Amino acid sequence: MSVAQSEPRHTIEEYLALERDADERHEYLDGYIYVMAGESPEHADICTNLIGEMSRQLRGTPCRVRSKDTKVLSGPAVRQHRATKGLFSYPDIVVICGEPRYHDQSRDVVLNPSVIVEVISRSTEAFDRGQKFLRYQNWNPTLTDYLLVSQFEPIVEQYVRRPDSRWTYEAFRGLDQNFQIESIACRLSLADVYDRIVFPAAEDDDTSGE
Repeated sequence: MSVAQSEPRHTIEEYLALERDADERHEYLDGYIYVMAGESPEHADICTNLIGEMSRQLRGTPCRVRSKDTKVLSGPAVRQHRATKGLFSYPDIVVICGEPRYHDQSRDVVLNPSVIVEVISRSTEAFDRGQKFLRYQNWNPTLTDYLLVSQFEPIVEQYVRRPDSRWTYEAFRGLDQNFQIESIACRLSLADVYDRIVFPAAEDDDTSGE
């Protein structure tokens, strides 16, 4: 999330009207609208790899994969005309199990995500780990898994909501690793997630003595 595009506070109703007519995507947080930055080639390839693998494994199940143009609402139900409280975000990948539930008749804001995946960049990492995840936890009771995928090295971090509502954490490092999203019965390998991604070579230790 980049700097706010507007100083004055906008209502949710105003944001949705503006966003549905906009050429670029914006996220919304408690009255402020934020323009979304463009993606790197690595970000695009990782998202495509994940969507392809997850779509293949979810074929014939009650779950479906949506790409980064689907908004998710993390906040209270909007009952007031001038409401401003809430987060409208565009996750990189959303898995919805069962029939999608929508914010309104435009059917572009999902209320019942099951799995959310964010491919993190240096500009979004703090928000993805912090305020965004906090909102997801507090306002999306259907969410079972939150995954953070690095662009810069082969690391996938997985947060899982347990039956007692605690969240557990595990990190998978290296292209030889696999991980399971048990809630949707998907098994993914980091080699597939990072297919075609070339990571910078680690710098050799300086043995010249200079």
